[in-house]
Amino acid sequence: MQIRPMTEMDLDAVTHVEEVCFSDAWSRKNFEDSLKEPSAHLLVTADEASDEVIGYCCLYQALDEGEIVNVAIAPEYRQKGYGAAMVGALMKLGRSLGAESFYLEVRAGNTAGKRLYESIGFETCGIRKDFYSDPREDAVLMVWQEKSICQ
Repeated sequence: MQIRPMTEMDLDAVTHVEEVCFSDAWSRKNFEDSLKEPSAHLLVTADEASDEVIGYCCLYQALDEGEIVNVAIAPEYRQKGYGAAMVGALMKLGRSLGAESFYLEVRAGNTAGKRLYESIGFETCGIRKDFYSDPREDAVLMVWQEKSICQ
């Protein structure tokens, strides 16, 4: 497995993973726009031998805060540590650029996602009612910081 910056050449594969993983998928244009955004940092996880993209994640950073807005691993590669490694690499990149805390939302029913983020040290800080559509669902707001702000 390799983790590297996303490029325009990855967009077909990234869009495919997005559509397989999410009912309210980002479009290719959303990813194109993010690649052009100076505050956005996008990584892909790829098979080392074939360079096939199996996942990606996105971070928007403003000053000392990072918002992780998209994390996906193709279903057949889940539960193998790729997601944790990828998010860890994204956070390491963000920290090298000055981020001291990271925020994200995850569907309330996404038990595996919540477990992943908790294993990295994220804590639940709130609920955003009816945040997601298709299907409508609450979002769990989570935060990571050296010293917890949730206590």
